[in-house]
Formats: sequence, C-alpha cells, structure tokens
Amino acid sequence: MREIFAGLPWWVKWVAVPVIALVVFGGLIVSIVGVVVNLLFKLLVCVALVGGVIYLVRKFMSSSRSDW
Repeated sequence: MREIFAGLPWWVKWVAVPVIALVVFGGLIVSIVGVVVNLLFKLLVCVALVGGVIYLVRKFMSSSRSDW
C-alpha cells in the first residue's frame, strides 16, 4: 500500500483519497452512526426506566414497612 502512494503528491493522499472514501462510503458511515446512536439512546432509556422502577419499589417497600 505504501508503494502505491509513494510517488503521489501530498494532496492526493490527504485530501482526494479521504473525500473519495467519504463519497463512496458516506451513506454506510451515516447509517452505522445512526444505528449506534439509536442503540445508545434505547439503552439510556432502558437504564432510566429500570432505575425508576427500582426507586419506586424501594420507596413503596420502605413506606409499607413502617405501617407494621
């Protein structure tokens, strides 16, 4: 791979090749990032809901014990 880029100017290596890669794989990259963000959001919502349920159950259990 190094031999391929050896005789090329710097702007081909650092500008043209990344731009071509973004054009070709841009949709794929955007969809992968979207899936990752979607999964992280769902994970955050799940953690918040489970934490809320645990908080409510502990609060309810502690208030019901004092009635005994």
